[in-house]
Amino acid sequence: MIPYIRRAAALCLVLLVALLVNAARVMVFQAESLDENPANRRPAIAAWGQPRGTIRVEGRPVTGARDSGEQLRYERTYTQGPLYAPVTGHASQTYGTTLLEHAEDAVLSGTDPMLMPLPFWNDISRGRQPGGDAVTTIRASMQEAAYRGLAGKRGAVAAIEPSSGRILALVSSPSYDPGELSGTGPAVKEAWARLNTSPNQPMLNRAIRQTYPPGSTFKIVTAAAALDAGAVTDVDAPTDTPDPFVLPGTRHVLPNAAKGCGNASLAYAIQWSCNTVMAGLGVKVGLEGMVDAARNFGFDDAGLRIPSWVARSNFDPAMSDDQLALSSIGQFDTTATPLQMAMVAAAVANNGEIAHPYLVERTTTAGGRTVDTTGRRSYRQAMRPSTATQLQRLMVKAVTEGTGTNASIPGATVGGKTGTAQHGLGNIGTPYAWFIAWAQSPDAAQPAVAVAVVVEDAEARRTEISGGGSAAPIARAVLEEGMRLEGRGGGAEARKGITS
Repeated sequence: MIPYIRRAAALCLVLLVALLVNAARVMVFQAESLDENPANRRPAIAAWGQPRGTIRVEGRPVTGARDSGEQLRYERTYTQGPLYAPVTGHASQTYGTTLLEHAEDAVLSGTDPMLMPLPFWNDISRGRQPGGDAVTTIRASMQEAAYRGLAGKRGAVAAIEPSSGRILALVSSPSYDPGELSGTGPAVKEAWARLNTSPNQPMLNRAIRQTYPPGSTFKIVTAAAALDAGAVTDVDAPTDTPDPFVLPGTRHVLPNAAKGCGNASLAYAIQWSCNTVMAGLGVKVGLEGMVDAARNFGFDDAGLRIPSWVARSNFDPAMSDDQLALSSIGQFDTTATPLQMAMVAAAVANNGEIAHPYLVERTTTAGGRTVDTTGRRSYRQAMRPSTATQLQRLMVKAVTEGTGTNASIPGATVGGKTGTAQHGLGNIGTPYAWFIAWAQSPDAAQPAVAVAVVVEDAEARRTEISGGGSAAPIARAVLEEGMRLEGRGGGAEARKGITS
């Protein structure tokens, strides 16, 4: 009898070891793959089992939560969803997260270790902390001014505080309501299909994810390159550029929309947007110099984060001279996001230095304790300070006496540059209207705001002035609001991160 008992005990021991080995295999070696298995709903149930933290603008929440009573309990809600969609993105139980909802997901969902009162607290308590908050740099009235200005037209606005890099407005139009995608079920799937098949692409964040030919707004980069390289030593002296100007190595003549561009000075070329002068200067600086100058402004940087990723603006490193001439006036393959062109304006306003743009001032726990703060840091030195000083004067003249008069603000110093970007096969498409600018109050030590506006469906003539006619009034409204806030203390409450 004893041998049978021994055999049964040995078999039980083998089975126990096999059970432990299998448990170890499942819990240790297969844990990650099982967690990521689409059939495993436990992570989703846990993630949506408590309200997400809020995204805040000037201390006020623009996101919230609704108890659905379903298995995925708390759905995301949005206050003024279309207005802030280019900032918040969406947090969908069906389609995941985008933009700030994605970049700050760890804080908002409560999984960030910095939210824990003690190290490994979540592992010990087998739970997660309440979702924290993300306090943005956005100024509500500037965001609203930009949104109203676009009035549903395809386009975008990006506004920056030049001295710090704070993003003050980020608008893409037409927009959408992220709340339509929050939950589950047929209505959410129908909304997703409708938004993704719309020819107006409302879910595309045109301010940071779409690149456009920048047209004549890029002439500020070319002017900076020419001054830094010594290709121009006197902005008021003739540049010895003929009109008509034949593109090097071709028989193609580059036209001007403005008059008087033959042998014009750099100052005149910026004031009236002479294609021939700026194309000629780009060739004179040379490919290497122009590539370096563009990259000093942030072109070709695929790693920019604000903290959401930003599409790479492009300036080709290999071109023939005729292509370089066109690229120097923002055509050929040169493309830029509106945020990139706001950074160009900010560089001029901030004595040649670009502060790294950022969208989140700080993150906090649900109780308001600061978890992390975004500090000012330098991004690039785009040009010499002396060059920036000269460009400031030229951009001001473009607004007071040139193509950008629609952006002038009584009592304030405004510098700007219009642009009309041709596109489409044979350049037959309706031009994109651009305007970049910065503004300074009379009693301020430095400019308060730099802005870039692009309007895709501009109803304007195919001239340089269309940027001034379609985009400049929008820029002016945003600049005015920015200076008004500066006069009230620069939105001090929002900067302190008041969350009540």
